[in-house]
Amino acid sequence: MDPLDLREEIPALESGVYCNWGAGGPSPRRVVEAAEAALERHEYEAPFDGGMYPAAFDAYEEARSAVAGLLGASPDEVALTESTTDGINRIASALEWSEGDVVVRTDLEHPAGILPWKRLEREYGVEVRVLETENGRLDLEDANAAIEGAELVCVSSLTWTHGTRLPVADLVDVAHDAGALALVDAVQTPGQTTIDVREWGADVVVAAGHKWLVGPFGSGFCYVREGVERDLRPAAVGYRSVVEPNAAEYRYEAGARRLEVGTATPAAHAGLVEAIDCLEVIGVETVERRIEALTDRLKDGIDDERLCGPREFESGLVTVADDDPEATVERLASEGIVVRSLPSPEAVRVSVHAYNTEADVDAVLEAL
Repeated sequence: MDPLDLREEIPALESGVYCNWGAGGPSPRRVVEAAEAALERHEYEAPFDGGMYPAAFDAYEEARSAVAGLLGASPDEVALTESTTDGINRIASALEWSEGDVVVRTDLEHPAGILPWKRLEREYGVEVRVLETENGRLDLEDANAAIEGAELVCVSSLTWTHGTRLPVADLVDVAHDAGALALVDAVQTPGQTTIDVREWGADVVVAAGHKWLVGPFGSGFCYVREGVERDLRPAAVGYRSVVEPNAAEYRYEAGARRLEVGTATPAAHAGLVEAIDCLEVIGVETVERRIEALTDRLKDGIDDERLCGPREFESGLVTVADDDPEATVERLASEGIVVRSLPSPEAVRVSVHAYNTEADVDAVLEAL
């Protein structure tokens, strides 16, 4: 299957030029149908064919296996969540914090990687250090100094503001040398390029399927490196997170699934399984090459003064400086073109996927 074959199965793209994949990726029909089929199976057949709970647990297991294959992990290292924000919060709430503990994040993090640490700062007196960057880049020497004495480091694999790839493996090494856990917000990576959590060496990787993977909303996931879960004491506990829920003393499930709590619809992650299958059939390399070709075409029409991110290819996120980003987004929307504004830098962000066309790119350039 070719990326443009899948494009034909995405009804939303019939309405105009969609270049906001970094926020949410509209799903193909087959993904929506997989989610619907899982829900129908669960509600119509399972009650008298094995039971509704076993049916849901089978769907969870299938989703963990699919996510593990995507990340280069084992299924036991994967927990199913609702979103990246949900995953980060589950980790932040599962660690023991004391006044004076240190969390380090970059100034490029999404609110998902900012707000949970602000809460720890307010509730526990945790110190939050912000590693400053320039044009979507960070200095490893600055990182060394900032991370010294920290308990946890939160960093994005691919910045949502500039579309730059950060040196995740190097930052993880710095964190580990300092005795800190390394948490990676990877939500902008799956569906764009290959991701291998083993190469990164991170302790935790959080992401979701509703962006570049074109899965449904609610299809989040969290990788926890084997052994790291032993230090996690989740703030919420339920029958999915323990071995025997009716035991006098509960014992957490082995692996990442101790972060899962209770009943959840199997539909969203069934859709994610189908979305991952689509990506595998097309090929991640094919997707990445097409994103590169389309973003090169877009950047060729943007001068250096307006291009906020790298001119060389790093991702499908292209940030264009604008005096009034919100007005520009509204104007483009009136012309049937969907992009988004950014709070910082003052810019419009154009997210180009393999499912866009050259005509889409040209339309955005003309409108800008």
